[in-house]
Amino acid sequence: MSDVALSLRGVARTYMSGDKPLQVLNGVDLDLKAGEIVGLVGPSGSGKSSLLHSAGLLERPTEGQVIIEGRNCNDLSDRERTSIRLSTLGFVYQFHHLLPEFTALDNVALPQMVAGKDRKAARDHAFNLLTHLGLGERASHPPAHLSGGERQRVAIARSLANEPRILLADEPTGNLDPATSARVFDALLDLVRVTGVAALIATHNLELTKFMDRVFTIKEGHLEALR
Repeated sequence: MSDVALSLRGVARTYMSGDKPLQVLNGVDLDLKAGEIVGLVGPSGSGKSSLLHSAGLLERPTEGQVIIEGRNCNDLSDRERTSIRLSTLGFVYQFHHLLPEFTALDNVALPQMVAGKDRKAARDHAFNLLTHLGLGERASHPPAHLSGGERQRVAIARSLANEPRILLADEPTGNLDPATSARVFDALLDLVRVTGVAALIATHNLELTKFMDRVFTIKEGHLEALR
C-alpha cells in the first residue's frame, strides 16, 4: 500500500452567494503521507475550512477527486462516506464540542463504543490517551470543570480515539490564549508523531507552523507552498 494517506486531485469548491457563484477552491492538488504534519494557513474566507471539509468527506467538491488510502471517495454513498469518516478520519475543531453531561473519559470512550469496541477496552484506551496528554487525573471531570486548554486536549484525544489514519484539524487552538495555545499545540503534535497519523492542520498562527513538515497557503483558490 502507498504511504500516501490522502490525495486531492483538482479539487474545486464553488458556493452560491446570492445568485452569483463564489469559487473558493480551484484545482487543489495535495498528497498527505502517513506520519506527516502539513500546515494550512491563510486569512478567514481563504478556503481553509472548505478544503478540510472536502478532504474530510463532510462536503462533496464541485470538481476533482478526494482519494483516501487509494480509494476514490467521490462516487461513494453517504453511508460509505460516513463509514470512512468513522474508521479512518479524525477531526479537531476550534471549539471542542464535548458532550457536557459526560466525563472527559467518557467523551473519549464513546466514539470507540459507537465503532464497536467494548466499554472496558474503550475506557482503557481513552484513559491512556488522556494520560499521554497530561489529563489522567482529570479523566473523571465533566467539561464544565476543565479549563479551556484541558477541554481542547480532551477533544484531541477523542479525535484520535479510533486510531484514524488521517487527522484534520481546523484552527485547533484558535479559541485559546497564546500560552495555552502553545501548550495544546505541543500536545497535539506530540500525539500525532507518536501515532504516526497523517495530519492536515489549518491555523492562522504562523508561529505554530515552524513545527510542521510542510506549510501551504491558499491563494486564488490554489495551494501555494510556503515551506
